[in-house]
Amino acid sequence: MANGNDNKKFKGDRSPCSPSRVLHLRKIPNDVTEAEIISLGLPFGKVTNLLMLKGKSQAFLEMASEEAAVTMVNYYTPVTPHLRSQPVYIQYSNHRELKTDNLPNQARAQAALQAVNAVQSGGLALTGALATEGGLPPGQSSVLRIIVENLFYPVTLEVLYQIFSKFGTVLKIITFTKNNQFQALLQYADPMNAHYAKMALDGQNIYNACCTLRIDFSKLTSLNVKYNNDKSRDFTRLDLPSGDGQPSLDPTMAAAFGTPGIISSPYAGAAGFAPAIGFPQAGLSVSAVPSALGPLAITTSAMTGRMAIPGMTGMPGNFVLLVSNLNPDAITPDGLFILFGVYGDVHRVKIMFNKKENALVQMADATQAQLAMNHLNGQKLYGKVLRVTLSKHQTVQLPREGQEDQGLTKDYSNSPLHRFKKPGSKNFQNIFPPSATLHLSNIPPSVTVDDLKNLFAGTGCIVKAFKFFPKDRKMALIQLGSVEEAIQALIELHNHDLGENHHLRVSFSKSTI
Repeated sequence: MANGNDNKKFKGDRSPCSPSRVLHLRKIPNDVTEAEIISLGLPFGKVTNLLMLKGKSQAFLEMASEEAAVTMVNYYTPVTPHLRSQPVYIQYSNHRELKTDNLPNQARAQAALQAVNAVQSGGLALTGALATEGGLPPGQSSVLRIIVENLFYPVTLEVLYQIFSKFGTVLKIITFTKNNQFQALLQYADPMNAHYAKMALDGQNIYNACCTLRIDFSKLTSLNVKYNNDKSRDFTRLDLPSGDGQPSLDPTMAAAFGTPGIISSPYAGAAGFAPAIGFPQAGLSVSAVPSALGPLAITTSAMTGRMAIPGMTGMPGNFVLLVSNLNPDAITPDGLFILFGVYGDVHRVKIMFNKKENALVQMADATQAQLAMNHLNGQKLYGKVLRVTLSKHQTVQLPREGQEDQGLTKDYSNSPLHRFKKPGSKNFQNIFPPSATLHLSNIPPSVTVDDLKNLFAGTGCIVKAFKFFPKDRKMALIQLGSVEEAIQALIELHNHDLGENHHLRVSFSKSTI
């Protein structure tokens, strides 16, 4: 069934085919297992089918949706994934779906898929209801305890953040040394994310053949972080002091660690080791990492510590995102401000004067830039698939006096619309990937279901369902025809004036109606 032209198409590692939810993988090492191939797709969504052509070192992987496949291809285009230390090449297939029912030797692939899907239970966007219906053991913690064995290279808080944030929103991390082992506690927004990260990462190596992750659920239900520095970080509280690098734990936490009130890290200088994920422009190639961590791998060149970025404290990395493949006829600086503002506070936006498909978006910090990139790269907006990468620019320059700009560069640093200005704001807990269901709040009492349905239909959306929150009519959920429609509606209607001094607040929801 692998028609010959799947081989011929591949001339420059670009994907000339139109997007498809079926992906064609080439140059796969002979001894790779089904689970390892499935693991390449898992961070991006549900994997629905797999066909391995062992003799040809090829495989076909079918994702649940075309969006997931597009996100996956976009992610792996600048960062080639590796299986068993071999680079693997991914492109769209000509097939729209995989029909494998009558083929021999499919039992193992189907068993591997069932095992993974039992774990994943429908991907990351798991609603609370499903989790309580037996998807997860009751009382399951959203805090993981992580031990790193075979520590030949320093592993930093940043490295852990980048690996674990593939599986959901990481709220807090504390690193420490106990029994001469580097350990960490990491808290997710949702227990399902913790469950999924443990299933995917336990036993995997961060770097080639070393730094093995051993992951368990912690007895703690929540972490209390006092300082933001290279040992501990609360990503929901950017206002915490840095302390003196020796954060003291409060007594209950200290008891959980079994150490007196002070934790120390064996690698005081480890903050200089920047993870290379998401730095395709810095010319880093991802090192050969065997195992399912291929997509999470961090380069060996990054470990020489050469990548200290000037003027950066905290998360190494960049605040400025390069957004490309925009629809120049529809996009505005305000639209990008609202959309990227879902994942962090946007300080400046510049749509390129000479090439209006491209824009720079400057976030408040690198964590927010990473979040926005993870969630928005590969999403569709105004008919085009967005590409979001880290820019090599450190800031967005405002136009000089008298310089022609057509209003394409805007400074939003004093905007009243920032969602994350207030330290510890509830908004930090409610960061979800783009979804067809939107959460609406700040609705005045006089506004009816029909008013809101008509408002959204007026932006060209199909309204599939709507419901007010039973306990609080100021909030509602609205389900639209597609994720793309929801993104466009959020851009157009967030902060829409509903009268009576109420401006509508719109976010992506993790629930469905």
